Amino acid sequence: MSEFKNLLLEVENEIAVLTISRPAALNALNSETLDELNVALTEIEARDDVKVLILTGGPDKKGNPFKSFVAGADIAEMVNFTAAEARAFGMKASVPFFKLQNMRQATICAVNGFALGGGCEISMACDIRIASENAVFAQPECGLGIIPGFGGTQRLARLVGMGRAKEMIFTCDNVSAEEAYRIGLVNKVVPAEELMATAKAMAAKIVSKGSYAVSIAKAAINNGYDMDIKNAVEMEANLFGVTCSTHDKAEGMTAFLEKRAANLTDF
Repeated sequence: MSEFKNLLLEVENEIAVLTISRPAALNALNSETLDELNVALTEIEARDDVKVLILTGGPDKKGNPFKSFVAGADIAEMVNFTAAEARAFGMKASVPFFKLQNMRQATICAVNGFALGGGCEISMACDIRIASENAVFAQPECGLGIIPGFGGTQRLARLVGMGRAKEMIFTCDNVSAEEAYRIGLVNKVVPAEELMATAKAMAAKIVSKGSYAVSIAKAAINNGYDMDIKNAVEMEANLFGVTCSTHDKAEGMTAFLEKRAANLTDF
């Protein structure tokens, strides 16, 4: 694996924990970090020993582990952008964000503290979001005279509906973890000290299932979301057929009938 300046990667029990670590900038996303994310996610996706990825934020420069997940895109880098440079920055972010969305591994975002702007946006590119009780979500870009540029206007509306997405983006209001759960922005809220344990427990549960089937189910959900229902169900039937040709299908169903634990190995 590559070495990174702004990321930390640990792999254990088929679970990768990728930590964004720019403590002096509250883990804000600059071009260098986005490039590193692209490299890291490409390498992780190619690893057969990683079935689930947990994305989280590292501690601040004082060692506080719950201050910030990702405080946004790096304003210091953006302040003098031309229109062309801003567009290129948004497109640069879209590459690792789409990797998170579409990689074969399931992705869990463990959100601690501030998830503002680009932090909220990168969390939405993950399959599942678990928030600490002190997590804060927002899309504050309109208050800076810009709009979300890392997919916020698109993924937020798909997650919480157009009305709530417009309210968050137009008002720039902070959204608490509890409110984020209520509107469907996050899947679960837990005490800060339980965040990583909860994420790892969920990851372990996913690992215990058929990893190939999980990857195909992820693709079916993603690809079918914007299809009309008839074509989406046909696509699902095709993928259902694919999974029924695997070792895991034979083993899983046989184990069920024999009342024993299945040994699911496909990926």
